[in-house]
Amino acid sequence: MSKTDTASAALNRAKSYFLVCAIVSNSLTFSLGPRLLDHEEAPDSDKLEGENQPQLEHLSNDTERGRHDDQTDGHGNGETTENTSLLPGYLARRGAELEENGYHKGKRIWDSLGPKTRSMLNLSYAFLNAPLVGAVIGGMIGLIPPLHRAFFHEPQKGGVFKAWLTSSIQNVGNIFAALQVGVPPGLKVVVVGVKLSSCLRKMKRGEKSGNVKWLPSTIVLLMRFAVWPVISISVIHFLAIRTNILPYDPILIFAMMLMPAGPPAMAISSLSDCNDSSDEEKDAISKFLIIAYMVSPLLCFTVVGSLRASEAVLASR
Repeated sequence: MSKTDTASAALNRAKSYFLVCAIVSNSLTFSLGPRLLDHEEAPDSDKLEGENQPQLEHLSNDTERGRHDDQTDGHGNGETTENTSLLPGYLARRGAELEENGYHKGKRIWDSLGPKTRSMLNLSYAFLNAPLVGAVIGGMIGLIPPLHRAFFHEPQKGGVFKAWLTSSIQNVGNIFAALQVGVPPGLKVVVVGVKLSSCLRKMKRGEKSGNVKWLPSTIVLLMRFAVWPVISISVIHFLAIRTNILPYDPILIFAMMLMPAGPPAMAISSLSDCNDSSDEEKDAISKFLIIAYMVSPLLCFTVVGSLRASEAVLASR
């Protein structure tokens, strides 16, 4: 830190840097990850037709159900499920009709597009995931002065959302950070630890619980704990000393050296859940993540090397 810098300001900047890294990483993970897990770049046309048929039947059923409920004054005698609309019959019918009409119009437009255009639209749509949408909304709130004042200023200074909305979201975010990326590192593996206990119970019963292949696992761990730290420290150190690309901020330099290092992200487990992977694959991922966090103390060498490199950059300037 510089002489005019404070520990609190440096810590806040480090959090911001790692937050930007997490946003980019999660956006790429949840956009490209499902494609890599499925071993395909785009859905097959026959598969799309097969997936669209149930949706058409669902829309038609909703429309017919809405008409029936409308005729019976909204009190149908059919079986109630989790898909049953809570709206009155005429509103449910109207909504189902609009959804069905919109789907048919969109499908006609989609069928008229060329293969390359479809591929580009599929790739673009894949990036419209929760991390990216949240980052865009947060950026708009932070950069637009009226919204920034409404969300972050004190209530007496125009912060109408500060006391109830912003504080609530911040508390939820702090809980998530403590469970996922907080300190101490043992809190990171709470969710995966629960899954691992399920794997161990399966192993005791003689059931399949996922097989961790040692060669790919060893390569991944070597890349995360040895190869990438050496590359990141060397490249960032060179850019900071030999060029003017990076600003003069030792906290930024230190954070960028650490970003590629460490155990694999917990998002891998979430990605397997979102992708409807088999229980055996989920168990194997849980075992691998536990192994990765067991060797995570090796990260201390990366931390020390990054500190030394940051001090060298600070001394050279």
